[in-house]
Amino acid sequence: MKTNQKILIVGGVAGGASAAARLRRLDESANIIMFEKDEYISFANCGLPYYIGGEITDKEALTLQTPESFNARFNVDVRNFNEVKTIDSKNKTITVYNHQTQSEYQESYDKLLLSMGAKPIKPNIPGIDSNKVFTLRNIPDTYKIKEYVDINKPKHATVVGGGFIGIEMAENLHLAGVNVTIVEMSNQVIAPIDYDMACEVHQHLISKGINLALNTTLQSINDDGKNLSVTLNDQIVPTDMVIMAIGVTPETMIVKGSGIATNKRGAIIVNDKMETSVTDIYAVGDTIEIKNYITNNVGYIPLAGPANKQGRIAADNICGLNRHYQGTQGSSILKVFDLTVASSGINEKTAKELKLDYDKVYTYSANHAGYYPGAVNMSIKVLFDKKDGKILGAQIVGYDGVDKRMDVLATAIRAKMTGYDLTELELCYAPPYGSAKDPVNMAGFVIENILTNKVKQYNWDDVATLPRDGSVTLLDTRSELEYANGHIDGYINIPLDSLRSRLHELDINKPVYVTCQIGLRGYIASRILSQNGFETYNLNGGYRLYNTIFDQNYNKSENNTIKSSSPLDDIKTIKVNACGLQCPGPIVKLSATLETAKDGDIIEIQTTDPAFASDLDGYCRRTGNELIELSCNKGISNAKIKKGQQPILTEDKNNKNMIIFSGDLDKAIASFIIANGAAAMGRKVTMFFTFWGLNIIRRPEKIKTKKNLISKMFAMMMPRGSKKLSLSKMNMGGMGAKMIRAVMKDKNIDSLEDLIKTAQDNGVELIACSMSMDVMGIKNEELIDGVKLSGVATMLANGEESDMSLFI
Repeated sequence: MKTNQKILIVGGVAGGASAAARLRRLDESANIIMFEKDEYISFANCGLPYYIGGEITDKEALTLQTPESFNARFNVDVRNFNEVKTIDSKNKTITVYNHQTQSEYQESYDKLLLSMGAKPIKPNIPGIDSNKVFTLRNIPDTYKIKEYVDINKPKHATVVGGGFIGIEMAENLHLAGVNVTIVEMSNQVIAPIDYDMACEVHQHLISKGINLALNTTLQSINDDGKNLSVTLNDQIVPTDMVIMAIGVTPETMIVKGSGIATNKRGAIIVNDKMETSVTDIYAVGDTIEIKNYITNNVGYIPLAGPANKQGRIAADNICGLNRHYQGTQGSSILKVFDLTVASSGINEKTAKELKLDYDKVYTYSANHAGYYPGAVNMSIKVLFDKKDGKILGAQIVGYDGVDKRMDVLATAIRAKMTGYDLTELELCYAPPYGSAKDPVNMAGFVIENILTNKVKQYNWDDVATLPRDGSVTLLDTRSELEYANGHIDGYINIPLDSLRSRLHELDINKPVYVTCQIGLRGYIASRILSQNGFETYNLNGGYRLYNTIFDQNYNKSENNTIKSSSPLDDIKTIKVNACGLQCPGPIVKLSATLETAKDGDIIEIQTTDPAFASDLDGYCRRTGNELIELSCNKGISNAKIKKGQQPILTEDKNNKNMIIFSGDLDKAIASFIIANGAAAMGRKVTMFFTFWGLNIIRRPEKIKTKKNLISKMFAMMMPRGSKKLSLSKMNMGGMGAKMIRAVMKDKNIDSLEDLIKTAQDNGVELIACSMSMDVMGIKNEELIDGVKLSGVATMLANGEESDMSLFI
């Protein structure tokens, strides 16, 4: 190792400061000079937004080192307010401008390390130079924004960009009392995660009072000296300040003319020893092009962690230690109010662009043992290679414990581990900290099941293309209560616990597409079905993921509380602790409590089930109870429900209700043609059979039952099943009915029996009137499979939820 080297470092924050400290530890004799054009070095740039929001109150806490303290500790000549302007690589000198003396000078070097970082992108649009438009890169920027907020008391801020800085600034401005709108050009915030995971973040931001404008472009900023406004998608919107956070670009102007190679973005090209294309010049941090650790492709990932590691490796190589940088995998984590979002490795967008042969799993696991207070689910998405199960990337959205699991998954990616390996990880367990089957293990189990063909899956974006023509079976295995509270159109409901006894209701010749709440019950159902000869597919992520993506409308107040004006004085309050219970546990527990409560009683329920909050409003409206308050904090939902005689409403009235009184063949055919047409359009259809209509759904074979004389006489006089029905006109002793069936067959029109089967496959609900059955002497066992028994109240309730009721 050469001693007494003169080493110049350009940039004194993450990569530069890390390299300077490492160089001194390796070489006490080196002459190390660090140049920083601004006042501050080695500051906590990731903490800057939190000073604006008041989370960090001491401005001194942002400065990790001063030039004086750094020099005292590491004997480095720190020259702040000194800006490097040019590099003469041939003569190994740099030109420096001293902002304090307003003079220029040259400095020679043996080794040169470049760590200038990146600067915020400012688009060339009208009004961008207004003094009410801010960017956030360094401590002076922070003080400037903080001062503007404190003095001018803005009521509204527009944050342009939904990335890390944009989200952090939105949160902290909101905490400072400013109403915030995030403007994002794409359809999601936080680009490193995928849209399906970002949807959960969208809901959380909206619930916290943030206005979210996705697919929206900032066209201009209009400042007349008094009022400020922005033009968004041709619409002028008033605001009080603008934060530009649309990304960063490498700050590499000084390398022009130096011979140092850069890419189209302007990032410096380096090898794995952090060497540039020019001998004795190194570069690290946000100025450089990186190699992606997973794909080996080049890219640009400006993160503090890699910058610090690159600085250390560059220092080692300057001192002759022959170290190599293996690549960047993009491990990152973000606080979004009380939500945590983390990712590592590649996302699905990248996997598709590179045409990788990958698959993915979604799991929902609690941060610690469910029975220990405060357990909250986290949403986990893991991408893996189909060939060998190697982990390619992971994303987690949740609360406590997200950082721990993502660090484990990031380590697994770095170690090139597979889904099989995740199942074998022995992770720390005690009820307050985790579960015996950790969320990381659970993700591994699901991946292993797919790799070993124990289950086949389909995804949320496949649902819309599944046929609704009866050629497949769409099956929801959740409880009846969950199903009633919301389900995917076209899916029939057979709860998991009754599936084995109801297998005869399913056509073994048709593929079965299963769903449940989060995928677990669907997996169990798939195992039952596949071992009984069915071709089966399980919905990846279940109804929870599907509903998160497609139910993006949340009408909540700014503080995430829905409030009612109903007086709460002198009302009995019943407290229910449903924490740790998984869906449908909380709703079932609430329902049981409501049954024993008196009208006017208030039920206060607390739960950690993530689906509870989104389901509760619909549940209350469907059951006639009043939701008077709903709040969520760190994944724990707190709700107050008043038991009362509220009108039972539905979110829409697209359902179709049919009352079938007639037992005539032509009217039965017409009824089922209409029912199948409505079901094919995604409508919920109920068919209520009463009196003579009951003959349509009778079994054709004679069933031995105990009946009295009158019932036996009725049975003898009535047609047994659909094939015995006569026409309402021109029956001609049965000839007319035979002629109609012959014509239908010739024209390739389904028979009545086929129409009935198609209706059941499409989720049409067949209901037999129990009162009419008693009158007509028809027993339950005489009806075809899949028919439910009910009374007039059900028929009327279905009518109230429908936009059409047909009496046939």
